[in-house]
Amino acid sequence: MNAAPPSVPGAQPKTSGLAVTSLVLGILAVLLTIVCVGPLLAIPAIICGHTASARINRSGGQLAGKGLAIAGFITGYVSLALIVLMLPIAIPNFVKARDTAQRNACLGTLRQISSAKQQWASENGKDESAVPTASDLDKYVKGGFASFKCHKKGSYTINAVGENPACSAEGHESLLQPSQETPR
Repeated sequence: MNAAPPSVPGAQPKTSGLAVTSLVLGILAVLLTIVCVGPLLAIPAIICGHTASARINRSGGQLAGKGLAIAGFITGYVSLALIVLMLPIAIPNFVKARDTAQRNACLGTLRQISSAKQQWASENGKDESAVPTASDLDKYVKGGFASFKCHKKGSYTINAVGENPACSAEGHESLLQPSQETPR
């Protein structure tokens, strides 16, 4: 490749800027791994570290900073390893959070249906055994009954005024307990 320029006797070797860049990126990658930005910095840290190390080896003593370059690519690798170790912990937690959010959204919808049924029964003089239709509840629901969609692809059953509404999605069947009904 390129031959190194002859070294000047007594001259201090210049520290490789690429080695310093690698170390800075590697440290930032480790620190920012928690917010998932680490890999975006780890990969350049590894590339810069290996490139700087190779340039330092070829410089014939004109460049210094081999330790910085090594530390840079090692911290880059550590950041990637941390991400790989965190994935088995993070993925189940993301799935659990999504399922909880879906259950809470469905519970809110069931409460709205229950409230709409109570309003319908009150305004129309219906008793506990009366079963309203979706079109009966449309005027009590913003956007109409058809706007209710379960995120787990379940369907809503209105049931009688005295019964809780239900969702057919797995895990959503009994979300609305008697103590959670809308007061009459």
